[in-house]
Amino acid sequence: MGLFESDNIRVIGLTGQSGAGKSTVSRFFLDEGFPTINADEISHSVSYDQGFLAEVRRLYPDCVTDTDLDRQKLAGIVFCDSEKLKAYTNIIFPYITREVFRRIESFRASGERLVLLDAPTLFESGLDDICSSVISVIAPMELKIKRVLERDGIPVEMARSRLGSQKSDDMFISRSRFTIVNNSDIDSLREKTLSVIEELRRIYDL
Repeated sequence: MGLFESDNIRVIGLTGQSGAGKSTVSRFFLDEGFPTINADEISHSVSYDQGFLAEVRRLYPDCVTDTDLDRQKLAGIVFCDSEKLKAYTNIIFPYITREVFRRIESFRASGERLVLLDAPTLFESGLDDICSSVISVIAPMELKIKRVLERDGIPVEMARSRLGSQKSDDMFISRSRFTIVNNSDIDSLREKTLSVIEELRRIYDL
């Protein structure tokens, strides 16, 4: 049971591997009228918070400018070292979680019964604990690498390192109510997503 069910709103978690197509699935949910919280967008807004920047500066001083976070430099450090990644996420997750809760409450107050939480680190942050259902998007490794290279314009070695630091397909499958395998074209992905949406509407009587 999700944490917010007693408040007459259910949170559906959406997560997945980098390059798997999670953002596209999220857009399909938006197209179907689902209110959505984007944890990536929240993490970007957090990167301007002076308290957050001060905490990061103490650990990684070269990754913080006077007013901003050098995300590319930080990624080059944390995605190559699991302990450094954990230290960074220990800083940022509480900031993200507070804003996620604030937005859920805002949707609840406006009468929404279900909200999609789009969060690439849903499990790592513990936010899956507030979800009534979780959807994971996975894809074959070579397709993920291709998509990350096209999206981020980073060297292939960095893409492989980033993807290598992520959880396995089996982990996502075992901890999700629904798994969408994005191994074909966008029309196939849309069809799979709409099938999940139809099932969610049936389960939660929407």
